[in-house]
Amino acid sequence: MSENCTHDCGSCQVDCSSRQAPADMKEKLNEYSSVKKVIGVVSGKGGVGKSFVTSLLAVQMNRRGYRTAVLDADVTGPSIPKVFGLKEKAMGNETGLLYPVTTPKGIEVMSVNLLLENDDAPVVWRGPIIAGTVKQFWKDVIWENIDYMFVDMPPGTGDVPLTVFQSLPLDGIIMVTSPQELVSLIVSKAVNMAKMMHVPILGLVENMSYVECPDCGKRISVFGESHLEETAAKYQLDILGRLPIRPDITKSCDTGFIEQVDCPEIGPVADRLESLK
Repeated sequence: MSENCTHDCGSCQVDCSSRQAPADMKEKLNEYSSVKKVIGVVSGKGGVGKSFVTSLLAVQMNRRGYRTAVLDADVTGPSIPKVFGLKEKAMGNETGLLYPVTTPKGIEVMSVNLLLENDDAPVVWRGPIIAGTVKQFWKDVIWENIDYMFVDMPPGTGDVPLTVFQSLPLDGIIMVTSPQELVSLIVSKAVNMAKMMHVPILGLVENMSYVECPDCGKRISVFGESHLEETAAKYQLDILGRLPIRPDITKSCDTGFIEQVDCPEIGPVADRLESLK
């Protein structure tokens, strides 16, 4: 730790041991909850489909017989309830704890939009309040016998990702990117943050990788040449999958039916999660 340390890790570029939260700094679950594996889904910027990948993974692992959950840590831009078609609001009990809302297939979800009276109401909160809300979603919600919890994080390397890295017992993170070189460059910042915080990176997923022609089957790189291999090689990371652009999937997300989506390309990512000890 530097002699001039201000203890504000969010604005510091120094890699020091204080960045990795000791075990006793991790937030504890309440006595009614049980979560076996916690997976963060991260990107360096918005608009790459991080919430989409989070939702797909929750659906895929649910289909494989696991109890799954999504903790929506993107407090100011929550989209998880919409892709699952959730209209019900989260309710509490006499102890002050909250119950997550359950999707038709049994996936447990907690998001700020499940607490707001109006879904389109803006969340105009400062960083510390948002970070505190994420911690409350972890410790003050009753998560029952969850095998895999997916944490949909906001883009960037600010307060909330830092809070999640320090406060939640992450078993690993999945980095989501898209083919543009600019996105790959920004994702590098998120990769570096994870390494500074000593959080395991399970691998990379490239979303919007290509469009497949329905007539001839040719793959078209809509956003240009992919830079996924370069990023993976640079940081010695595994490439877990490339997800195509498909209008039917987009429609399913827009209408709240992601649990009906068949996306075989997400399978290798699920295989990686099953390999976790």
